[in-house]
Amino acid sequence: MEAAQSILQQIKKLKSKVEEFKGLEGQYDDAVTLTELAISEDDESVYPEARTAADAFIQGFERLRIAALLSGEYDRNNAILTLHSGAGGTEACDWTSMLYRMYLRYAEKSGFSAETLDYLDGDEAGIKSVTILISGENAYGYLKCEKGIHRLIRLSPFDAAGKRHTSFASCDVMPELDDSITVDIKDEDLRIDTYRASGAGGQHVNRTDSAIRITHLPTGIVVSCQNERSQHKNRESAMKMLKSKLFAVKQAERDQLLTGVRGDVKDINFGSQIRTYTFHPYSLAKDHRTGVEAGTIQAVMDGGISPFINAYLMSKANL
Repeated sequence: MEAAQSILQQIKKLKSKVEEFKGLEGQYDDAVTLTELAISEDDESVYPEARTAADAFIQGFERLRIAALLSGEYDRNNAILTLHSGAGGTEACDWTSMLYRMYLRYAEKSGFSAETLDYLDGDEAGIKSVTILISGENAYGYLKCEKGIHRLIRLSPFDAAGKRHTSFASCDVMPELDDSITVDIKDEDLRIDTYRASGAGGQHVNRTDSAIRITHLPTGIVVSCQNERSQHKNRESAMKMLKSKLFAVKQAERDQLLTGVRGDVKDINFGSQIRTYTFHPYSLAKDHRTGVEAGTIQAVMDGGISPFINAYLMSKANL
């Protein structure tokens, strides 16, 4: 039964790709027809429509071209994205909440679904840590590019003197693994704690200890989930996260690094950032790996991170 479902899913995905390619062919034909009409009739009123059609084709072509770069073993999987506040105290927690919103908006714009699995409030404001499951085809392939340290420079709303502050948050991205990947997890290696869910990430005011925290004793890896009302469902989600993390560790032991699955792990501090978001004294978001910049910082914070992701994927493919 599972094999049949897997085949049907593959067929559905392939049909979707064929339909997308046919749609791109249609956009190309429209752009050519309108351009030829504008030239042959020397009609300037057709030019804007021809330009719109050409732009639509170019955007669709770029989207398919970037998608073709996602050939990694786990690129098609869902993504488990975790944010942790770093150096900067309350400022860093507030920065983490801003990144949380950015990734939710990116998921929405990209046609992905997002589910908050775990959420830990900051002591005074913002978020200490949050874990999101972002689901959709190639979600991990795109979001793996976001793994690393993100730096914020701005005038602090928490500083009465109005001084400029620098804050950091880390983003870790793992592929959600399906049942075809086997990871040996022994019951005796686990410590499972229950607690009462809290914070803005929960879907309800929990009156029972349904949230789950699992500690893998041999590695010290800790995962938690509080999103569901059911303790059983929270445990199931937490085990999926643990499975993904342990798989990455095994890959690292085999390859001596986490390249392609998790990326390099760095301190959440100065000098290790992959991207800097500057709100003051000017507006600029810059990716330090590719040099790509975006001057409209609010558009970036509203989920407009595709230019950074696309440039990173192209750089890795030497395009």
